[in-house]
Amino acid sequence: MSTSAQLEIRRTGPEDAPVISAVLYESFVEFKPLYTEGGFAATALGAEQVLARMREGPVWMALREGVEVGTAAAVVKDESAYIRGMAVLPAARGFGAGTALLQRVEDWAWGQGCGRLFLSTTPFLSSAIRLYERCGFRRTDDGLHDLFGTPLFTMERVLHSRV
Repeated sequence: MSTSAQLEIRRTGPEDAPVISAVLYESFVEFKPLYTEGGFAATALGAEQVLARMREGPVWMALREGVEVGTAAAVVKDESAYIRGMAVLPAARGFGAGTALLQRVEDWAWGQGCGRLFLSTTPFLSSAIRLYERCGFRRTDDGLHDLFGTPLFTMERVLHSRV
């Protein structure tokens, strides 16, 4: 794949729920042995769960040359934007989809008046953690928590005023 391929980030609708579900599954299935059964199910959502998430906040899809390669969702929580369901297909990693999705979430969060972005991730998703760090996220002092027995920690990025 060339890095000059056209990348598009668009907001999704209910008709996209099955594709988003498939992207989540394909993005995390290689890590399935590291999750608990409940943790994996809560990460690789089914289409009905994606629809429920869409009712809570926006969900975006990254397309590379018209093909779905990634997704992210967000919801406002206490003047912060919580990023969830962030995923990029293995074959599409390293081509900017994750960065573009994070930028779209930031733009949306800024428009919602949020002063901070935050997310939870598992310690074994090292390439995702590197992406978040490159994009200015830092681990918080919240300590480990878990998703149905799968360990998680929180990362955040303060949004500075735009001039």
